[in-house]
Amino acid sequence: MTGDVVLALAAQLLWAGLLLSAPVLGVILVIGVLVGMLQVVTQMSELSLAFVPKLLGVGLVLLVAGPWMLQVLCRFAVQMWQRIPAAAA
Repeated sequence: MTGDVVLALAAQLLWAGLLLSAPVLGVILVIGVLVGMLQVVTQMSELSLAFVPKLLGVGLVLLVAGPWMLQVLCRFAVQMWQRIPAAAA
C-alpha cells in the first residue's frame, strides 16, 4: 500500500466523518446560540434550559437524517471492504 493510497483513504474517512457529524453539530450550534441569547435576555442561568433543547434537537435530527447518515456510513464501509483485496496484494 503506497502513501498515496493511504492519503486517499484518510481523506475519504475524514469526509465521511464530516458528512455524518455536520447535521448534528449544526443543530447543536444553532440551538445553543438561540438558548444562549434567551438566557442573556432573561438573565436565567439554568443548566437544564441549555441541555434539554439540544437533546431534543439532536433526537429530531437523528430521526430525520438518520437513514441518510446510515446510508453514507454503509457506503463508506462497503468501499473500504472492497479495497481490502487490492491493499493486501
